[in-house]
Formats: sequence, structure tokens, C-alpha cells
Amino acid sequence: MLKILRSTRNASVIFTVIGHVEGENLAELKRVIGLEDRDHNLVLDLKDVTQIDQLAIRFLTRCEAADVTLDNCPAYVREWIVAEKHRNRSRMP
Repeated sequence: MLKILRSTRNASVIFTVIGHVEGENLAELKRVIGLEDRDHNLVLDLKDVTQIDQLAIRFLTRCEAADVTLDNCPAYVREWIVAEKHRNRSRMP
């Protein structure tokens, strides 16, 4: 189960992500992010994420590269993102 709550603070739109972030429900997270204008900061608050898979890690890595802030990112998720970035760099010619 995935729940996404939208709120605003100053010039930021914050999506609080709750529950399981996995390939099967990633489309909804992509959809709600895609609905936002890029004239403000986007933040994904990950403090209530309970489970995540490799597809979600790849998505979060791309989000961060596109200047989406990952707030309250659990340490294990951060480590996985760093490993994904390292793998991507080592694949470059």
C-alpha cells in the first residue's frame, strides 16, 4: 500500500510518501509529481516509507538528479541511492 499526501510550505510542494514504494505503485507517485509546475521546489518526504524496491530506488535517484529534494530519507534508502549513483557512473564510457 502507498499513500501520498500533498502539502505546501513557503515555495515548496511536499509529497509525504507513506508505506510501500514499489514498481507496482510507482506510477501513481510519478503521476502526482508530473502534475506539479516546476516553478517551485518539489520535496519527497520519505520518513514514513516502510518498504522500497530497486525500481523505486532508480526513480528516486532520477528525482534527485532532477533537483527534487528527498527529505527524511532513511539511511538504508540513502545508501542504496548512493550505490545506484555509483553504478551509473561506472557504466559511463
